[in-house]
Amino acid sequence: QPIGALLLERCKITKEEENVFSISFIEEPERKYCFECATEEQCQEWVEALKRASYEFLRRSLIFYRNEIQKMTGKDPLEQYGISEEARFQLGAHRQ
Repeated sequence: QPIGALLLERCKITKEEENVFSISFIEEPERKYCFECATEEQCQEWVEALKRASYEFLRRSLIFYRNEIQKMTGKDPLEQYGISEEARFQLGAHRQ
């Protein structure tokens, strides 16, 4: 049964020990949660999954694939949605 929920926005995932990782928040560094896994492999899977699920990782992936599609087709794939000029889809727009 879940005992709570965390909004993982503007956070840092850190491998602490062999089977332990932590989640801390950039704007509240004293707010840190540690999680212990059964195995080293399980711990690494959690760390990688949480990092891949971050907004920043997904935004950078979108920008990368947007550029690749534009190179291949000569067209901006976001243009058809009227969002190609939005700051959040520009490479230097959102920094932590």
